[in-house]
Amino acid sequence: MADGLKTAIGLMSGTSLDGVDAALLRTDGVHVERTGLALELPYDGPVRALLRSVLGGRGDVPAASRALTLRHAEAVVALLAKAGLTPDEVDVVGFHGQTIAHRPEEHMTWQIGDGALLAECTGIDVVDDFRSRDVAAGGQGAPLAPLYHAALAAMGEAPPPLAVLNVGGVANVTWIEGDRIVAFDTGPGGALLDDWVLRATGAPFDRDGALARAGSPDMGRVDAALAHPYFARPAPKSLDRDAFAIDLDGLSPEDGAATLVAFTAGAVARGLDHLPSPPTRWIVTGGGRRNGALLAALGGRLNVEVGVAEDLDWDGDALEAEAFAFLAVRSLAGLPLSLPETTGVSRPVTGGALHRAVTR
Repeated sequence: MADGLKTAIGLMSGTSLDGVDAALLRTDGVHVERTGLALELPYDGPVRALLRSVLGGRGDVPAASRALTLRHAEAVVALLAKAGLTPDEVDVVGFHGQTIAHRPEEHMTWQIGDGALLAECTGIDVVDDFRSRDVAAGGQGAPLAPLYHAALAAMGEAPPPLAVLNVGGVANVTWIEGDRIVAFDTGPGGALLDDWVLRATGAPFDRDGALARAGSPDMGRVDAALAHPYFARPAPKSLDRDAFAIDLDGLSPEDGAATLVAFTAGAVARGLDHLPSPPTRWIVTGGGRRNGALLAALGGRLNVEVGVAEDLDWDGDALEAEAFAFLAVRSLAGLPLSLPETTGVSRPVTGGALHRAVTR
């Protein structure tokens, strides 16, 4: 392992709005030493409702930003306790914040969260605002995890080309073969499904895909949804959480869930048209890897091995948080966070804003 590794904490709050993922990583921004130390701090009902209320940029955004930041500070404190570390033993926190609007066609992406407040609360330097510079240089601002996916793939033995499919609220793929990377958002992940399940049953999500497995997809509605022009658009490309709508009127909770799972899998399969060559293996990470109905649908659509992050000894829950620890260290070093092949940016660009802790 390379010398000069920094100790970093990464924080991620995804479009599923379920909570804060926090992970501890040792890295120099190129080489990675995973510690296995991570945790999830769920949002309580009022915080989740507050975050939902500001999606799209409406509502009391300052209150949501402060509540989000304070919950992230709690996650840092809890992870420090779990690791047996003090704040001065951590070099930086990578703070993604919460995306409340993402409209790349308008050259706009918006993540709330107060990096200065987080540095004040934790006593650790914070890097946030990872996406703005990419957008300013002509990029989509997303996805940002591909460089971390590639760093992990370089450490393993998975046969190339490898596809890493992150299924959060939105799904994105990273295609990796040697030093070559291609990445883009494939389409919906779990956001539409979570919203449907909440409306139809009151549950926050379809645990283990049980609801979808009990239903049958309406493939006519799936095919109509897949006719959206986004799927024919060349990569790189990215999406807002609420970019798609699919007509589920009249469907049972089970059939609606099955239809949305089929839509997500079909969108991933449409993404094959934009990859340089078919992957020999797909690895699913994020919360979607726990949905058995989705994994089965992906296997049926992709016709190759579909595994999960843990098959490669990766932590599928912590992977995105680890990615923002990695990107924070890259930001400190002035290394690129995105590439033309991952976000469509005009050239490799760095990014992030540094907030120094008062105690340093």
